[in-house]
Formats: sequence, structure tokens, C-alpha cells
Amino acid sequence: MRPKVKPRSAPAVPRKPAWLKIRPPGGENFVHIKDVLRQRTLHTVCEEARCPNLSECWSGGTATFMLLGDVCTRACRFCAVMSGNPKGRLDADEPRKVAEAVAEMKLRYVVLTSVNRDDLEDQGAPHFAETVRRIHEADPSILVEVLIPDFRGDERAIDHLIAARPEVIAHNVETVRRLTPKVRDYRANFDQSLAVLEHVKRANAGLFTKTSIMLGLGETHEELVAAMEELRAHDVDILTLGQYLQPTWQHLPVERFVPPEEFEELREQGESRGFRFVASGPLVRSSYRAGELFVENLIRTERAANELGSTG
Repeated sequence: MRPKVKPRSAPAVPRKPAWLKIRPPGGENFVHIKDVLRQRTLHTVCEEARCPNLSECWSGGTATFMLLGDVCTRACRFCAVMSGNPKGRLDADEPRKVAEAVAEMKLRYVVLTSVNRDDLEDQGAPHFAETVRRIHEADPSILVEVLIPDFRGDERAIDHLIAARPEVIAHNVETVRRLTPKVRDYRANFDQSLAVLEHVKRANAGLFTKTSIMLGLGETHEELVAAMEELRAHDVDILTLGQYLQPTWQHLPVERFVPPEEFEELREQGESRGFRFVASGPLVRSSYRAGELFVENLIRTERAANELGSTG
């Protein structure tokens, strides 16, 4: 008789500190957004990536649309989005459906992101850009932020998004240089991400560029400061810093929960290095409602000043 084999259990997950408490979803806006998305078979990174701010953002009437399906061709070790091969599947009607959803939700500031689509020759960049154009055609006053993949560093793909003229182009470095091979898919690297951000600024200096770094993966303070300095050397305007939270036990474990006062210190250090805006806190994410409100105000104020100057 064979001895019983004890099933493998998941490793113990560190208990979350009090400052990471998240309120459960609910409210009229939350239900409305969920209904709008379901009716059009649209995806959000809020759900797919298990964002801790889902309740706050949806209840406040904000959602980050995830384009090009819900299956990513990359397998980053921090990300909860499903990984696999979409085999070329693409909803050609998605740009129209997203533009309609934006209108129905009465959004003034829209964030679009996408999975990586290495299975497509153009990596889905024209589809992404078409969504931006559809939103602007429906209402030119809506501000659009795009959080783009690295498109394997293909500048032609990036140029599709630049030509669509979103107000903000974001691409996340995700972590410090040393930890990139451990944290991100093997097809991504720190220098490639810097090159993406640099190309955007070189092609159109008027666009705001943005990136995000997760904390708690084993990075040092010195490495974070070095990353900030590299990002500023590439003229990145906006930086967000947030706590990494392990989506499942199969993903990278949390090495450390960073206290709020440390995030505040990093915010000050980022601002002192010239970022236009730094959102830094345990629950801050790349698509972060408070940050979006600040950037919206910044863009609209600058536009008004430019219009006044041109007429004066």
C-alpha cells in the first residue's frame, strides 16, 4: 500500500499591514460601470490585474479600459492578467465599443491600456491608436492617457500611438534595473522601456510621458533613486510609486511592505529631481484616480494658458 502523499500547500503570505486595507466594491457608479462593460464585452485592467483601487475608481466613475483582449502573450511574474497565445483573435469593433462606453460613462479623462500582442505582426498598435481617435472624434474635450506595451521596441508601432495624439503616453518600467529579469518577461528589459519613453518625447515633446515602479520586490533605496535619475535623464514627466501586492501564491512574493512615510520621502525625492508630478503611496497604481485628476488639471491649465497666449 502506497503511503499517502501530503498535498503541496501554498507558501505563507505575509499579513497585510493596516494601511493596505481595501473597502469592498459597491455603490451606484460601480454597478453602472460594470453593466456598461458587460453589455459591450469590454475588459478593464482594474479587474484583470486585481487592482486594489477598483472600488474607489469605479465608485468615482473611473475605469481603465484594457484593449486587445484579456490574454497576454507575456508572462511577467508580478501580473495577474492571463498569459497565453490569443492566436490572432481581435475584436475589430472594439474601438467603437470603447468610445461608446466612454460617452455613456460621461468620462472627461480616459485611460487605455492593453495586453501584449506579440502574436500580431503589428502588435495591435493600429487598433490601439484607432481607439484613441474614436474617443477624440466623439468628443475632442476628453483627455486620453494610454499605457502602452513596449511593442518590442518597434518605433513604427509606437508612432501609431503618437500620431493618434493622446494627451499622455505611459509605459511602465515596473521595477529597478537589477530586478527587471526577475520581475518581467524575458522579452522586456529596462533599457528597452527607457527607449520607448525617450522615443515618445523625441517624436513629440508636447506629450506627457509617464511610468510606474512597484515597491516591495527587494529593491534598495539607492536603486530607486538611480531609477528616478535615469527616468529624468529621458525626460519622463510623471512617476507613480506603489506597493507590489502578490496576486496569487504562484506569483512573486512580497519581500517587504513599505510604510507610508517611506513613500512620502520618495515622493519628495522624485519631485526634487524634476518630475512634473509624483504619486507615491501604498495603494498608488499606474492608473490612479488622484493622479489622473492632477494630470487633467495640469493639461487643461496649460492648454488654456496657450490659447490665451495665442490670442493675446
